[in-house]
Amino acid sequence: MPLASDINIDLARFHPSNIPEETIKTNQLLETVSREGPHWFEVGVAKYRQMREMGETPLPVPVYLPGARDASVPSRDRGREIPLRAYAPDNGQPSKGVFLHIHGGGFVLGSHKHSDERLRAYANAGQITVVSVGYRLAPEDPYPAAPHDCFDAAEYLVDNAERDYGAKLVFMGGESSGANLVALTSFHLMRKRPAHHLKGLILLFGWYDLTLNMPQISSATRPVVINYEVMKRFTDAYVPNMTFEDKRSPSVSPLYEDLQALVALDAGLKLPPALFLCGTQDPLLEDTLMMSIRWLIAGGESVVKIWPGEAHGFSAFPTKSAKEASELMAQFIQEKMEAST
Repeated sequence: MPLASDINIDLARFHPSNIPEETIKTNQLLETVSREGPHWFEVGVAKYRQMREMGETPLPVPVYLPGARDASVPSRDRGREIPLRAYAPDNGQPSKGVFLHIHGGGFVLGSHKHSDERLRAYANAGQITVVSVGYRLAPEDPYPAAPHDCFDAAEYLVDNAERDYGAKLVFMGGESSGANLVALTSFHLMRKRPAHHLKGLILLFGWYDLTLNMPQISSATRPVVINYEVMKRFTDAYVPNMTFEDKRSPSVSPLYEDLQALVALDAGLKLPPALFLCGTQDPLLEDTLMMSIRWLIAGGESVVKIWPGEAHGFSAFPTKSAKEASELMAQFIQEKMEAST
């Protein structure tokens, strides 16, 4: 009997011949608009954020839903509040849990107000209230402002979500740099609120290693949403003047967290179940693969879903792959909610 590997991968998900024609055409379009710009580091970040609101960038125009409402939580900094955006289930029935969402944008772009449609999808999938945190952005507020705001919001929800939203904090999720902050925040809660257990994390095309030293990102020149140059600009804005070794700190790059040591801190600690999603032509693919395997090794449930040929941020575009990803995220939320009832 031939030897069997202890780690199994569906190789078909990675083979170029399995990239759908729709994906090829979408990536060609994304490359064209990415080349043409404008780019935030050329026009200035403040100007670019204004252009984003007006639909003058390659990114989809933000959609503001009437069902979303604004709120805030206290910051560790006296006299400062952290803004939130909350969406409750459309059916008006009581929430069964709270989901903390952390948006992406390279720690520089994006807003807690730009994800209303995703918040609604999560809310209706699990009969939960979804709260997106408006953490401070670089370059105006570089590291550690973003994780500090996320930590403060998460701690507040652990302590007060039942009072404010009628249910406990049970999920967290985010995209790209937001997934980085979700990972850091989940580790923070394991240390600071060890008795609180999350039902799951949803981590889309996460950026877990800010050294940009993985082979796929370090060699990425094709500008399909992101490439090495774009990510280096984000890194320089978020962690200016940090050395390579500084960027390897687990407080910056969660890939380097000692997960086995973390779960060993307390007998009741364990990593939350995690759903990892990514496309094979995403320069950050290896971040997802490495993080998900390390999650498994530390005893955590790790569900990894890969889309042939999809680029960074693929779930934001009107494609079949994005629809599949949305359905899988809804299924994950429903399964985890039902498992505890």
